[in-house]
Amino acid sequence: MVLRILASLGFLVSILYFPFWLSVILAFGMALYFSIFWEAVVLFLLSDLLFGVPGAGLGGATYISFTISALGLIALEYFKKKLKFYPK
Repeated sequence: MVLRILASLGFLVSILYFPFWLSVILAFGMALYFSIFWEAVVLFLLSDLLFGVPGAGLGGATYISFTISALGLIALEYFKKKLKFYPK
């Protein structure tokens, strides 16, 4: 539990101060390591609220990373159940 809290705080620092691509890599790794990492979805929503601008190519959508992270977490949890080496 302590490891998950420290990882969430480290991910918050990543969202606020590090480049976006590094935050995406950290979120993917943490979602693989922890059972259901909803913190990534919430922190990507925070990222969109703080730094998000409407995307011109996406019809003015603002919450792009939030939507992609939510769908990605759902897909990753589905695929983790299908893997033989991942505990259920």
